[in-house]
Amino acid sequence: MNTNFIKPLMLSAALALTAGALAPIPAFADDTMMSAGAMASEPTVMVGGAAMYPSKNIIENAVNSKDHTTLVAAVKAAGLVDALSGKGPFTVFAPVNAAFTALPAGTVETLLKPENKDQLTKILTAHVVAGDITAEDLMTKGKDKNGYAMKTLSGDVLVAFNRGGYVYIVDENGGSAKVTISDVNQSNGVIHVVNKVLLPK
Repeated sequence: MNTNFIKPLMLSAALALTAGALAPIPAFADDTMMSAGAMASEPTVMVGGAAMYPSKNIIENAVNSKDHTTLVAAVKAAGLVDALSGKGPFTVFAPVNAAFTALPAGTVETLLKPENKDQLTKILTAHVVAGDITAEDLMTKGKDKNGYAMKTLSGDVLVAFNRGGYVYIVDENGGSAKVTISDVNQSNGVIHVVNKVLLPK
C-alpha cells in the first residue's frame, strides 16, 4: 500500500507522560450494577488484553487496557476523567503506549509541569470528536479525495483517509495515525485505537 500521501509526523509539540494508574472508578450502586452474566453476553472488542464492554463508559473501559496506560495517565493529569466519563457521545482516537514512547525524549517533564497543563489538555482533546463516528463513516467518507474532516474538541481538525482499505487520521501538521482497532463501542461513544499521537497546530 502506498502511504506517500501522508506527510511525516511533524512534532512541533509533543505529548509525553510517565505511565501511571488512574484512580479507581467508583462502583455502581447495587440496584444498577450489571450482573457478571449480563456483561458476559455483551458483544465486546479486545483491546490491550481486556474486553471492552459497550455498557461501560470510555474511562471505565480504558483503565483496563494494558496498551493505554500512558493515555489514561495523561487524561488523569489533564483533569479530563469526569469529562470523558460524561454523557457524550464522544469519538476518541486513542494512541497506544508505543505511540507516546515514539515521541522525542525530554518532552515528558516539560508537559507534566503545572504551567503546561493547558498544552497537555489541548493535545488530548485534539484526539476527541463530538458525536459517534463509526468505522463505516471513516471508511466511506474517507474515500473522498479530500478525506473526511472532523472538528475536535480542541478546535483543531482531523481528516480521515481510506487508503487501500485502511483508515489513516491526519492532523493539522500533516502527521498521520493508522487506525488499528475500530468500533470499540462505549456507553458514551466509541474508541478507535491508533498507532501515533495526533498533534494540534
